[in-house]
Amino acid sequence: MFGFFRAKPQPSGELARLLEQPWPGSSTSLDELKLLAVDIETTGFDASKDRIISIGWVPIDGFEIILGGAGYHVIHSNRSVGESATVHQLTDAMLREGVALPEALEEFFDALRGRVMLAHFASLESSFLDVACQRHFDAPLRAPVVDTFALERRHMERMGTYPRGEDLRLARVRERYGLPWYGNHNALSDALACAELYLALLQNTKATSLKALLG
Repeated sequence: MFGFFRAKPQPSGELARLLEQPWPGSSTSLDELKLLAVDIETTGFDASKDRIISIGWVPIDGFEIILGGAGYHVIHSNRSVGESATVHQLTDAMLREGVALPEALEEFFDALRGRVMLAHFASLESSFLDVACQRHFDAPLRAPVVDTFALERRHMERMGTYPRGEDLRLARVRERYGLPWYGNHNALSDALACAELYLALLQNTKATSLKALLG
């Protein structure tokens, strides 16, 4: 009998051009590391059935946040956001005036080029972006990502303090580090909040290269 194999998905369009360039290597020193803090707002937590409704990003070069490179888009949809509007404050009318998801992703790809993605509880961003890229560009994104949620959890465990429930929420962690309060669930302000938290978290690590942050 002949076996069957599934061909590796081949990215198309702007995703293919993004992936032509290598990601930063694991030995990249933190003072030279370029990251892109990313946050998305969605209609739910299941990437297979829920939708991205906004995306925001903020670049970091080494230890400096580059506000001039920040970007934000509300994603166009004619479908109702339902009860999720009570969380992210984006109405059906706002979404009807938004940009198409492929267009927003192409701008995001341009910002991500040559950078490592940064997010808080990154599995959410990664899963939704992988599904969106598969749908619109024929392959998942599969970008390397540093997760501030995981960094703080590892720090707390090293200190003998085991986090529970709310302890690792973005706002709660920022409060412990004396960072200012921002309103939650706006993709741009949450991306900035994540970028600031990343720089604060570096004070608790002896890491000198990207490899230690990905562990």
